[in-house]
Amino acid sequence: MSLIHETDYGTPRSKSETMVTLTIDGQSITVPEGTSIMRAAMEAGTQIPKLCATDMVDAFGSCRLCLVEVEGRNGTPASCTTPVAAGLVVHTQTERLKKIRKGVMELYISDHPLDCLTCAANGDCELQDMAGAVGLRDVRYGNQGENHVFADACGEANPAWLPKDESNPYFTYDPSKCIVCSRCVRACEEVQGTFALTISGRGFDSRVSPGMSESFLGSECVSCGACVQACPTATLTEKSVIEIGQPEHSAVTTCAYCGVGCTFKAEMRGEEVVRMVPYKDGKANRGHSCVKGRFAWGYATHKERILKPMIRETIDQPWREVSYDEAFTFAAKKMRGIQAKYGRDSIGGITSSRCTNEETYLVQKLIRGGFGNNNVDTCARVCHSPTGYGLATTFGTSAGTQDFDSVEDSDVIMVIGANPTDAHPVFGSRMKKRLREGARLIVVDPRKIDLVKSAHVEADYHLPLLPGTNVAIMTAMAHVIVTEGLVNEAFVRERCDWSEFQDWAEFVSQEKNSPEAIAKISGVDAEAIRGAARLYATGGNGAIYYGLGVTEHSQGSTTVIAIANLAMATGNIGRRGVGVNPLRGQNNVQGSCDMGSFPHELPGYRHISGDAVRDQFEAMWNVKLNPEPGLRIPNMFDSAIDGTFMGLYVQGEDILQSDPNTTHVVQALSSMECVIVQDLFLNETANYAHVFLPGSTFLEKDGTFTNAERRIQRVRKVMTPRNGLADWEVTIGLAKAMGFEMKYNHPSEIMDEIAALTPTFTGVSYQKLEEMGSVQWPCNEKFPEGSPIMHVDGFVRGKGKFVVTEYVATDERTGPRFPLLLTTGRILSQYNVGAQTRRTDNVVWHGEDVLEIHPHDAEQRGIRDGDWVRLISRAGETTLHALISERVAPGVVYTTFHHPLTQANVITTDYSDWATNCPEYKVTAVQVSQSNGPSDWQKAYDEQARNSRRISPVVEAAE
Repeated sequence: MSLIHETDYGTPRSKSETMVTLTIDGQSITVPEGTSIMRAAMEAGTQIPKLCATDMVDAFGSCRLCLVEVEGRNGTPASCTTPVAAGLVVHTQTERLKKIRKGVMELYISDHPLDCLTCAANGDCELQDMAGAVGLRDVRYGNQGENHVFADACGEANPAWLPKDESNPYFTYDPSKCIVCSRCVRACEEVQGTFALTISGRGFDSRVSPGMSESFLGSECVSCGACVQACPTATLTEKSVIEIGQPEHSAVTTCAYCGVGCTFKAEMRGEEVVRMVPYKDGKANRGHSCVKGRFAWGYATHKERILKPMIRETIDQPWREVSYDEAFTFAAKKMRGIQAKYGRDSIGGITSSRCTNEETYLVQKLIRGGFGNNNVDTCARVCHSPTGYGLATTFGTSAGTQDFDSVEDSDVIMVIGANPTDAHPVFGSRMKKRLREGARLIVVDPRKIDLVKSAHVEADYHLPLLPGTNVAIMTAMAHVIVTEGLVNEAFVRERCDWSEFQDWAEFVSQEKNSPEAIAKISGVDAEAIRGAARLYATGGNGAIYYGLGVTEHSQGSTTVIAIANLAMATGNIGRRGVGVNPLRGQNNVQGSCDMGSFPHELPGYRHISGDAVRDQFEAMWNVKLNPEPGLRIPNMFDSAIDGTFMGLYVQGEDILQSDPNTTHVVQALSSMECVIVQDLFLNETANYAHVFLPGSTFLEKDGTFTNAERRIQRVRKVMTPRNGLADWEVTIGLAKAMGFEMKYNHPSEIMDEIAALTPTFTGVSYQKLEEMGSVQWPCNEKFPEGSPIMHVDGFVRGKGKFVVTEYVATDERTGPRFPLLLTTGRILSQYNVGAQTRRTDNVVWHGEDVLEIHPHDAEQRGIRDGDWVRLISRAGETTLHALISERVAPGVVYTTFHHPLTQANVITTDYSDWATNCPEYKVTAVQVSQSNGPSDWQKAYDEQARNSRRISPVVEAAE
């Protein structure tokens, strides 16, 4: 295996459909109009020397190395900034050009430290490469570049010079090696959209600077790595490269963090990861990354990772390390004993949205075929189950409608209950780029998220609604669209059920749904609602992106339906630039749902009660299946407390930290007789487990993930599983011990079985994924290369279904005891419950959960910034530090849930969505008051957790 090298064409690809033919070095070349001469030459196999040019950013033309000669034109234009034209005759290698290029390189080298042998970039330095490319052998001006870098002409230290910056935990900045090509600055602006970098100084003092800050860590830099990737020298270098050395081989794989599904090159030395480099051919990320995917992979080798199976009879005992065989036997005996005592339906399992499609498929197969029931659920229950219900009801399929590229054609973007720059940062950057190009923006969110106003981006409308009033706002926007004649009637008549539309239109037109009436409920100005509705309906291609701020409500499913109603009424479905797009939280939430992880559905969203469907699975699995839907996660908890559900297999989820009403979850887990946890670390759920099966990371296994745009992508093993087995092998071992054998030699065979049983996956295979890179389902005979855009010629269900969305206020109300509303969310540097990111240097940016509170609410309570505060609801209480912020409105407080000691979900209630039981995380009535520090409950919980993590010496199974 060798390093995967990607061609850098110097400038971005032209999107023009008009073709132009020219001649370069005697070769006739035809390329799209608008293509640069540099790129045209590269596509023909001729590499023109360059330093400031790279195809991730627009041409700049500053290095003067890529000069060419054009017949009939004076001078030597820069090939990166000169577009092709019909009939041009270009020469890239003449005596004149050779002389100019050598002269330019002499100047660069004379001002650059020549410590190549000890430089971290040795062998991967474009300055070094270009010196060789132009044939530079001598430097007339000397090569003591430190004369300019470190001292003035008199030998005195230059006070204007910037010292080496080691502040960022992941990369260093060495200004002595900066050639001022501005590639990092342009990457920060054009790719990431943060505008954190600039060029400071003049003349020899010109260097890259992190804005007004003295360091990268203290600046607005979000550590996405775009600047490091763009740097042609060792100015910006990963610390891992400095410590380990240059990589020697690589493999393309898929990030295991959020639902964007970024593709990376895992660059290795032996089995050690040197760096993760975003892959330019990755169709979800197009060569970009965020701090998590780019740098936060160190958890794979963290010292706290559990690498051996462990068992214990009761949760008050220390863990005992055993062999896999003993752990499987112990677990199977426990689970079979529970079924013998309490009945077949007394056990179940939860699949993981962090594991591969193949692994989640095996877990639901084990539960249905081995446990003999349908008590299987997944974390989507507590995040995006309303998406499945709402979109299936209206459109006929449980997934988003677009690919991420579609945003490039959007004219109006509406973001509802999502914070893309924090939770889905790579897509957030693509969205910001489109906004800078002129797209209009509507933000519907209680907080002033970054998209409301940040560098060169500002929302046309921000609707800061009270948490819990999403349905009211969506219906009020529909009121405006219908009553002002903004409906796309031709689309509705052709594509939707007209009678259902009329019923819906009559409902939304009622006075109670007018913006003026809804303003009293939502706290949003009526004119702002009207303006946003008009913009969405008339502004061109309108795209809606939403997140957990939509789904995690008692009316989550209703809001998804209301969003779909808006899209259908305005005709914003079925083409590029439009659509309804859920931003999935974890890397394989979409995939875990696709694989049949809900208790009422087999893979492909087909109901378990269907005889014909069940017959297919019974024939393939050679087992009789139960036709009755099983228990959802909340039902499992309730039944455990009732004493009828006593055994649970949890694959890769920390339900104790992530699920609502922690006290209730503790009570449920404590009631069970066997809890099996399969994970990387002893998480909070493992405190109540009897069996721990060590998990494997995405770096240690083969498989596929499916991202938020339905894109199926390969995960490739780059190191041997440190725990000995990949997750799919662990599930097979447990199944065999349960008496249900599943025989596979490789995950590709599991995918073949999935394809044979799932209509939307019939064309999916590892071979196709190798050929195409990725594919979006449905992929079958009708769509052999996948489906980037859904519902192009008609809805999957036939006619689009309009549904009346009556606003029903949540039962969770504020009052004298609990006058504030708590809503929760995520932050850029941390991921979900933090099990992975807390074990990386990402804790530098976010070491604890804090409570955002408006200055007015803080002043009323005598709270200062940084104070310990007590946060209490009807469900429970916790303490954390206060952050006084105007990002939240008066009456609203906000926190994250990344750190277990905070126990944010102690506060949240067990209210849930009416259709799916998705918890109402986003609306909790609370009170905030001063505190002296962590509560007694937190201290006791922390102590209990430490005791639960005790591990006895290794005891191997008897031969």
